[in-house]
Amino acid sequence: MKSSILLLVCAIISIISFSQDEFSPGFNPAEYEDLLNINAITHTADIPLGKESGVVHKYILKYRSAEMGLKNLWELWLRDDHVAVVSFRGTVANPISWLANFYAAMVPATGSIHLNDSTDFKYKLAESPKATVHIGWMIGLGYLVPEVVRELNTVYKEKNIRNVLIIGHSQGGALATLATSYLRHAQTGGIIPPDIVFKSYCSAAPKVGNLYYAYDFDFITRNGMAYTIVNALDWVPETPITIQTAKDFNAGSPFRDLTPILGQQKFYVRWYVNGMFNKLERSTRKAQKRTEKYLGKKMCKLVKKVLPQFEEPAYAHNSMFMRAGIPIVLLPDAEYNQKYPEDPAKTFQHHMIEPYLMLLRKAYDVERRTLNVER
Repeated sequence: MKSSILLLVCAIISIISFSQDEFSPGFNPAEYEDLLNINAITHTADIPLGKESGVVHKYILKYRSAEMGLKNLWELWLRDDHVAVVSFRGTVANPISWLANFYAAMVPATGSIHLNDSTDFKYKLAESPKATVHIGWMIGLGYLVPEVVRELNTVYKEKNIRNVLIIGHSQGGALATLATSYLRHAQTGGIIPPDIVFKSYCSAAPKVGNLYYAYDFDFITRNGMAYTIVNALDWVPETPITIQTAKDFNAGSPFRDLTPILGQQKFYVRWYVNGMFNKLERSTRKAQKRTEKYLGKKMCKLVKKVLPQFEEPAYAHNSMFMRAGIPIVLLPDAEYNQKYPEDPAKTFQHHMIEPYLMLLRKAYDVERRTLNVER
């Protein structure tokens, strides 16, 4: 009897301890809501250092970067339970910030980018040589992530912080995705301590890389430590446009080469199938080349007007953009549609943080948390 009671008490303690561990794997709606509120502050960048955020949990602004690159910026927040928050700002109302989005050619997910005459950004975001990523957001990562590494190493040594949350919304979500890959791979290279645990919330994020990048991202963040959160009416996560050509398939796919399959067929069958396939494949190849031309080479000329020392990289001839991360879908209902009725003139009405918060609170019954901050 006593042993049974003891086991029951231990089980209750274990359950309570687990429920209080907010940094455990799994999507935590309350945590995500806090991070969205933090990210809203990052977007305005108008709270002084050392100021408390005003959300339910205690978050103190520890560091804010200068605006750099293509109008990129990030902040470091510290939570009162020894958790750090890395918050990336999204697109701002400035043409330079939008350049990062439209400069949408692909580069290898491992390599180096010459940002300026004093900086070659060396990076590794995936193991596969077939993995590719969006060059515009890689520029932002190249400017921001060295500071992220420096500040995380500092709070690791000075404050013994080993749990890190990563948040970004929109373009910030793209940067959060790429930064997650960089930091996790940097741990194996000794740049970041290997016992730091990262958990990422990539909110309203567009697609940042190809299928092989997404495979790597989902593998290194397995067991519930990285999420891509989407409002089902938000068009931004549908971008950039994905183009898949025959050469994008893995080796062994009959779509790469129909010759072995058609070799034993009659002449007219080979002629008809080859002709049909070549017409389909030719259109995708042309589309990919045009994408690389207009969103790569031509867009780079505009980027160089802002960053004159930037050197145009060799592009990966690939535009097969795919989503990365465990999807969390926020599905609009009648109440949402009444508040946010479809209106083509309101381009970003479903993309902003407030619609995401509304859907989150309804879907997960999260208590509304308000920002009460002295500005």
